[in-house]
Amino acid sequence: MPATLPGTEPHPHARAVLGAALPPEGRPSHAYLFHGPSGTGKRAVAGAFAAALLAEGAPDPDGVRARVERRSHPDLTWVVPSGAHELLTGDIDEPVVAAAARTPFEARRRVFVIERADTMNDEAANKMLKTLEEPAAFVHLVLLTDRPAEVLETIASRCQAVRFDPLAPGELARRLVEEGVEPATAGACARLALGDGGRARTLATGAGSALREAAERVARATLDGDLAAKPWRDLLGGAANQGAAAVKELEASFERDLDLVAKRDRRRRQTEHSERVRRTHRRVQTAALDLGLQVVGQWLRDVACLGWGAEDLVYATDRLDELRADAAGRDPEALRRGVELVEETRRRLVLNVTEELACEALAYRLERELAVA
Repeated sequence: MPATLPGTEPHPHARAVLGAALPPEGRPSHAYLFHGPSGTGKRAVAGAFAAALLAEGAPDPDGVRARVERRSHPDLTWVVPSGAHELLTGDIDEPVVAAAARTPFEARRRVFVIERADTMNDEAANKMLKTLEEPAAFVHLVLLTDRPAEVLETIASRCQAVRFDPLAPGELARRLVEEGVEPATAGACARLALGDGGRARTLATGAGSALREAAERVARATLDGDLAAKPWRDLLGGAANQGAAAVKELEASFERDLDLVAKRDRRRRQTEHSERVRRTHRRVQTAALDLGLQVVGQWLRDVACLGWGAEDLVYATDRLDELRADAAGRDPEALRRGVELVEETRRRLVLNVTEELACEALAYRLERELAVA
């Protein structure tokens, strides 16, 4: 029976694939793509897997594992995006592509862990391809992503996929409470996040909490037929603020690095930076708005659940009084159609539609669909 890699206990597919690859009996692949919602433990499992690969044959396996945990083992390279929200060529070229051609320092293998592989730009991906296609026998790459659909096909097709399943709401809630979130909020946000630990944390804290409240105001305004205040503008504003915060982070990083760039290269770097800022702002703002619209749809869903007498299926368990008030006299079938309208708008966001017009149109369509006879 294959060994169980620590951290894979809640993830049957990952447990089976990686357990069968563990040394000394296993034969690990040259490249893996760990995919699944954020907060499911992919990073921790990648560290445990790297430790198992590097500890094989070592005189002090426990020492190897300790150094891997500290990211100080000479045969482990751990890459995180230096572009704040994007993996850049510099993150891949020398640290991975060039290093993969060099023999290990002390272990039998070299292991490269690359976080957020979905943010790899085309140039960085092209640098990676040769390493993925013709790696040295001692090279093993582990790519991590929360968004497998956004990983370039040329990269994903050359890796063995390892699936990490969404965590149960109870486990997510427990983690949030440990981080200081009030239990009722933690329980609701864990259910609203649909197994995504990152989204649960976002909804429970800071700007994400405000985004949730703005989304709920949109949903309730459409139910009340009261759109004069244009409540979707708060939702759009919250998403825009998150995009602006990401750009501010990028700008600060660029300013710090600019002094290290040769004068002859500064114009090119400025052009690349401007394009990166544009892509990052769009990506972060759209993701925040998508999360807000998800919450709008979930509010309508919860109201429908109460209309059908299925209170145990409600996600926003910390808002039951408000949901019960909204459910009075409502047609659950109309609410179900309203959820479909929200999902249709979420799909349209990826088509670069005008976000304010899309949200305004959605609000008025919901108002008509949900009007009480």
